[in-house]
Amino acid sequence: MRAVWYEQQGAAHDVLHCGQMPTPVPAPGEVRVRLGASAVNPADANRRAGRLHLMEYPRIIPNSDGAGVIDAVGPGVNAARVGQRVWICFGQRSRPFGTAAEFICLAEDLACELPAHLSDEEGACLGIPCLTAYCALFGQGAIEGATVLVTGGAGAVGHYAIQLAKWGGARVIATASSRAKLAHATRAGADVVIDYTAPNALEQLRDAACSGVQRIVDVDAVANTDLVLGAAAEGATWVTYAIGAQATAALPMARIIRGNLRLQGLYLSGLHPSRRHEAQSGVCRWLADRPNAIHTVDSVHPLHETARAHQAVEAGTKVGTVVVSCGDAAPRH
Repeated sequence: MRAVWYEQQGAAHDVLHCGQMPTPVPAPGEVRVRLGASAVNPADANRRAGRLHLMEYPRIIPNSDGAGVIDAVGPGVNAARVGQRVWICFGQRSRPFGTAAEFICLAEDLACELPAHLSDEEGACLGIPCLTAYCALFGQGAIEGATVLVTGGAGAVGHYAIQLAKWGGARVIATASSRAKLAHATRAGADVVIDYTAPNALEQLRDAACSGVQRIVDVDAVANTDLVLGAAAEGATWVTYAIGAQATAALPMARIIRGNLRLQGLYLSGLHPSRRHEAQSGVCRWLADRPNAIHTVDSVHPLHETARAHQAVEAGTKVGTVVVSCGDAAPRH
């Protein structure tokens, strides 16, 4: 099969190589997916660059999310799954070979059925961003009637969080940093959008939140501390799933304690499988209920230009998900 890999960490154009590798064979409990599309998440680029982890394996095929069609199953897997179109997650988490290839073998519970109306490129957008948004919103129970704050509402996680929160019956306030990104958050369904770079951003947020926000889905707890604490309702849950350039900070614990706030970190790879399964089921229900949901593809790159796709993510200007085309599109059913 054709695949892209790296054997040392560094700049994308220096370390990513495209060539031939043996086509994998599914082990017991696994499915093999003929990939139509692979998504590049920021974590994928960070892993390749060495910003998150040292090399965990001698050779790594990058990217964790993707979509395609199951073309073979291992022992113990229902053969009826062959031919099923799927979206997948965790392709390169605790395993060496991810989705920047023509084929991938992985545990069958990491491959969820992809609705017929979605393309492989759209399906590749789901994975870790959508599951993260779901867990951040619903991990502490229902949100119907709540006011939810989504920081980074134009990012992959934030954009899904807006749509899922509206599906869950919440009122949504989202922040972003440019006209294009504010418009992107509005298209997702945000009731109020705020430019967080504006001098009066906190004042706007307080006015919009009225009695405060009950749930916060936050892209950077360090950078957004003042904004979040200035708008949080008593007893609010503040879920943060990423860090920015500044990884450590002194949190104003007195304000957090006096507000009876719950500050929760969310690292999807560390979730118990039962919680991940619950999130996968929830996302599948949402996809069935919302066939017109928005899955924004920023750009599509051929497999041999995976390095360019990684560079597009690292540039920080994308709106939506950067996708790699893995070959001929998987057949539609």
